[in-house]
Amino acid sequence: MDEIRIDTSSSTPPFEQVRAHIAGLVASGELPPGTKLPTVRQLAADVGLATNTAARVYRELEADGVITTHGRRGTFVNSAITGSRSDVATRAAAAATEFVGQARRLGLGRAEAVRLVAECWNEHGPRT
Repeated sequence: MDEIRIDTSSSTPPFEQVRAHIAGLVASGELPPGTKLPTVRQLAADVGLATNTAARVYRELEADGVITTHGRRGTFVNSAITGSRSDVATRAAAAATEFVGQARRLGLGRAEAVRLVAECWNEHGPRT
């Protein structure tokens, strides 16, 4: 995880840049299930974050099911994650299908649905 860099010129908050980067590494399989992650203090030192900010990164990743914390044993990539790219694409397609169905039931057109996705995407920052 040495390659995580914070873009100080970005409007995306630093914690979100780091969270998205780690989530991307897990999704791509570069951080496979069971991989032990650095401590909160080590992550903070490695990427230049405040300790509380690094703790927030881990809290959000844990809430999303990407990582699990086992007390003094440490923090690990969730073993329940299937990291292959095809699995990720399949899950994303299922989520997209569900969204499209819900948008149509609400009477939204394609342009409005795409606008909402783009707006949400931008709110959560760029994918690194």
